[in-house]
Amino acid sequence: MAAATSVVSTQEHDNNLEIYSLIWLDSAVKEAKDYIDAQQRLRKLINHLKAFDDIVQCESYIRSIPEEDRIIFIVNNRLGQEIVPRIHSLRQIFSIYIYYPNNKRNNDWTKKFSKIKSVCAQLNALVDQILSDQTKRSRNKVDEFLTINIFNTTSHEEKSTTGLNGQFVHSQLLIDRLLGMKPKETDKNELINLCKKFYKDNPSELAIIHEFEKDYLPDRALWWYTRESFLYRLLNKALRMQDIDLLFLFRFFIRDIYKQLEKLQYSTPIHVYRGQIISNDELQTLKSSIDQFISMNSFLSTSLDRRLALSFLNSSTLSDNLQRILFEIDLDPTLTGIKPFANITSNSFFTDEQEVLIMLGSIFRLVKIDYQDRVWIVHMTLCSDKDNNLKPIYDYMKNEYDKSEGESSIFSFGILLFKMGQYDKAQKYYNHLLNELPRDHPDLAPCYHNLGMIANNNGNYDEGLKWFNKALEIYTRTHKFDDPILAVEHNSIGEIHVRKGNNASALESFNKALIIRKKVFGEDHLETAMSYHNMGNAYQAEKKLQEAFECHQKALAIRQKHLPADHPDLGASHNCIGSVYLCYNCPDLALEFYNKALKIYQKSLPSQHSDIAMTHYNLGLLYAGKNDFQQAIDNFQKASTIFRATLPSTHPFIAIVDQDIQRVSNRLK
Repeated sequence: MAAATSVVSTQEHDNNLEIYSLIWLDSAVKEAKDYIDAQQRLRKLINHLKAFDDIVQCESYIRSIPEEDRIIFIVNNRLGQEIVPRIHSLRQIFSIYIYYPNNKRNNDWTKKFSKIKSVCAQLNALVDQILSDQTKRSRNKVDEFLTINIFNTTSHEEKSTTGLNGQFVHSQLLIDRLLGMKPKETDKNELINLCKKFYKDNPSELAIIHEFEKDYLPDRALWWYTRESFLYRLLNKALRMQDIDLLFLFRFFIRDIYKQLEKLQYSTPIHVYRGQIISNDELQTLKSSIDQFISMNSFLSTSLDRRLALSFLNSSTLSDNLQRILFEIDLDPTLTGIKPFANITSNSFFTDEQEVLIMLGSIFRLVKIDYQDRVWIVHMTLCSDKDNNLKPIYDYMKNEYDKSEGESSIFSFGILLFKMGQYDKAQKYYNHLLNELPRDHPDLAPCYHNLGMIANNNGNYDEGLKWFNKALEIYTRTHKFDDPILAVEHNSIGEIHVRKGNNASALESFNKALIIRKKVFGEDHLETAMSYHNMGNAYQAEKKLQEAFECHQKALAIRQKHLPADHPDLGASHNCIGSVYLCYNCPDLALEFYNKALKIYQKSLPSQHSDIAMTHYNLGLLYAGKNDFQQAIDNFQKASTIFRATLPSTHPFIAIVDQDIQRVSNRLK
């Protein structure tokens, strides 16, 4: 067996795995012992600390921090007067603390800036204030960054093109995959090793990590989650930012929390509350989502006590562009198909709070929003998975990852990453599996196949062909000549040949796949539809439009019979038929089918998926042909943005789209 490697890439120490970071600007901050001691104290609650003595470098670093992160900024009075006016409006700047060690108090300027929380002359007092404020934030949680996914059930096209639905579905699928993967003995060790590296200069946090390594048990997961430590901070940022690498390592811990909540599940309906500070834009999103389904990318900590939730909320100071909201949530445990929730007081690190924890990925219906006493009241109810419109597409896509594989599936997680368009992470995952499997293991062939799929999508066609041929070689030795798994490899090899322009070879491979599939499954089967779909693409590349059209129509008819209305494979069929119509010089019919494809993709795929990009690219070609150059550029640019975010910089699609943008831009001049 090859040497095992972690699925998580080596993290740079400067890559903050927590939401909060400390940035300190002062000419003496890197040298004076008092400052160094203060930094050690602060890092007990906020690990990531960057000290600057240069104002230009400091501001540049602040602007490089993602908007979703929270910066606690410390600065002396003199430098603060210069830099605070320039950075105060940045969303990542959360709180500012002014230090004036010379006691020459001239801080009238600070009154204009709402994010300045304290002005201190004593260093110890400054640190005490920051630690006190941070402890309160950790307990009341109203300032936490909350990521909300929305499933929009409206049929209006202008409201269904947000890309939120696809993100909603795939977030749910990701949670299911993490919960469904069989734990390994090495899971905890991989997470601990990463945490030791990240906290290597933080003695207090390292002590907690060593305690976790020695004492952790699955039935203590809630106690560890509620403790103010690395586990809570890292897991919540990973969930909110959808950090796939880190979530993969946390999967055993997420699973343990889920099982503990199941054991503690309420037996009767309850009403709970959660205070939250959100931006005006986020509030508008909620207001436009009345009667829609929402889910949070995090565990949701709530209280049975409305007055307590409101007191936490009202004690927080509002900065510009922020609003106070109170979630009022009805929870009914008698509903089927819900994720668990429980009063965790007796299992919490803090036993004096009436905290109800709602499982990650729970789905709610947003009932209404009221405004009372300067607080927005957001009324929600917990939903059964039978109550929402995403169930047909969600169930079907979930089953696709579970074909003949139960809890022990090692491939479903990688397949999900691939379908989400996370090709680099899927590749890393399969390489991780490849390094762990013995050379004669039966799972090597599917590993090779999946790596071939990724190489194909990344434009590495020769590499993809190599992987598919390796998989085919194994399957030919271990399976009958007409086994459907051979059809899968012939089909994949054909796709590579289409991309390389070897259309005759592609048709030969597709035909081999079709013969096997028709023999095993018959004409009316989704696997047969896949062969017709790919043969249609090869015929179109050969300019045999009639044959292409007939193949795509056959594929569409079979898929419409067997798939949910919003399945992405239906989008693929509509997209291909649109392209055939465009070749026939029927732009209006092509536009109709492209729009159908785009609507389906935006309901079932993440917003930055390459299939959405390809449809925008096709729309760009269509509008360019109609001399509607502005629409053409708009669609080409949407395609380019997604391709650049999801594909390697050397992928041929990126250069092709850039050339088309330049060509159409010249026509506009």
